[in-house]
Amino acid sequence: MQYAFLIYEDEAIYGPNKSGPAMQEIVAKHMTFNRELGSKRIGGAGLKGTASATTVRTAKGMKTVHDGPFAEAKEQLGGFYIIDAPDLDAAIAIAKKIPVLQDGAIEIRPLLGIE
Repeated sequence: MQYAFLIYEDEAIYGPNKSGPAMQEIVAKHMTFNRELGSKRIGGAGLKGTASATTVRTAKGMKTVHDGPFAEAKEQLGGFYIIDAPDLDAAIAIAKKIPVLQDGAIEIRPLLGIE
């Protein structure tokens, strides 16, 4: 089964434009994690900061465009993986290994299978 692993952290720890030493440290950790995953990793990427986000919102059939993320939050979506795992227990074991620099959360979501 394929799962999305959504990585949430406080992006402020990485500095402006995600370009400081903290960013270099976490990228190195993710590169190591990627090598460990091998063929289980189907895809994924880090995301630029929320300042670069644009949200298209639908309310009562009307579409509006907004700068920034969906909502203000303590933790922001910073990246994701798509990983193949046999079941949720295996997915949880993988999620526990995903590097975060300080506090954060990994949300695990099974992908819908299109038959």
